[in-house]
Amino acid sequence: MTKIIYLLGLFLFSTLGYSQTQNFWEKKSEFSGLKRERAVAFSINGKGYVGTGVDTADIVHKDLWEYDPTLDSWTQKADLASVRRNAVAFAINDKGYVGTGMDSVSAGLGNTLTDFWEYDPTLNAWTSKSDFPGSSGVGIYFATGFSADSKGYICGGKRGPNDYTDEFWEYKPLTDSWIQRQDFPGGVRYQLSSFAVDNLGYVGLGIDQDVYRKDLWQYNPSTNNWMQKNDFLGGERGAVCTFSLGQRGFICLGSDGGYKGDLWEYNPFSDSWSVRANFGGSERKNAVAFTIGDSAFVGTGKGNSGKKNSMYVYTPYAVLSTYENNFTNISVFPNPIEDLIHIVLNLAETKLITIVDINGRMVSQRKTNETSLIIERGNETSGTYFLVVQDKNNTIIHSQKLIYK
Repeated sequence: MTKIIYLLGLFLFSTLGYSQTQNFWEKKSEFSGLKRERAVAFSINGKGYVGTGVDTADIVHKDLWEYDPTLDSWTQKADLASVRRNAVAFAINDKGYVGTGMDSVSAGLGNTLTDFWEYDPTLNAWTSKSDFPGSSGVGIYFATGFSADSKGYICGGKRGPNDYTDEFWEYKPLTDSWIQRQDFPGGVRYQLSSFAVDNLGYVGLGIDQDVYRKDLWQYNPSTNNWMQKNDFLGGERGAVCTFSLGQRGFICLGSDGGYKGDLWEYNPFSDSWSVRANFGGSERKNAVAFTIGDSAFVGTGKGNSGKKNSMYVYTPYAVLSTYENNFTNISVFPNPIEDLIHIVLNLAETKLITIVDINGRMVSQRKTNETSLIIERGNETSGTYFLVVQDKNNTIIHSQKLIYK
């Protein structure tokens, strides 16, 4: 049985291990809706929600699943009214909003959607809201959506084959009304992406008809103005995952014709990009992302081996979430420990081995490509400690509690 342990102490050291310990991916329970791409996601009150999209049989879905990070488990919730893929979703004031999209895998055989729905997690119920009026009322798919300052926004997308738009619309839940705002200045675009930091929206990337883009634009809701920012340093791509944590935006995965597995952090105050730990799973596009607390959850999508249902959590800051597991067949003995810690690892590649105390203070750390090693306990006092093993991508592959006698 998995046992969850949360360490909320700051890691009080300034070595290379500091950035690695607070910049890692951790595998979580697979999405219970099975393998899926082109789905939507949002989060409300400490729970994540994933739904709609296309499965391995190219069937388009209307389901919704709730993720509980405490139990690391999924529960199916009420279905949306109709199936869809490449819709938009965001959360405002403890309600989720999902709308637009395409109701068939084949655009030539399907309908572009205009409907818009509100999800109440307390009632587990959907309520129909005012239709999306953009694109002359014919609907949109492959657009992007975000929320800022208690309003929702939808930008760009496709109206149909070879028919793209640069329209930008604002939704007010309080009045259930839409208003068109200044068009996206990057031009017509689909498979674009967005995130929000401090009530400012950031929109960019995607495909301008057949050309991948890497530009980024900031939108200010209070002035209805756009400002171009520094291009994304990860290069041109579409179908990425985006999320915000604290006062930073993140861009992950995507496609430039192939599949991507990197992660980049955007600092809006310095208008700068920094590369972070590669995604914990395989490279993919059309995945989903949602945030809970100080962590982001990313998963599903499509990669070289097909559609995915794997999910990973990313922790960027000094909040270490570890869990006791045994799926890597890593063994530690003796435990309780008097002086020497013997660790046997079945992974031949380079690994980062870290031991922290109950307050999150690192007491030992080393990199190794050996399959076994011995660590001295040193002068550490008796008590509870934690062993964390990370692979070359900084993903936690093993952790467990240690008892120092």
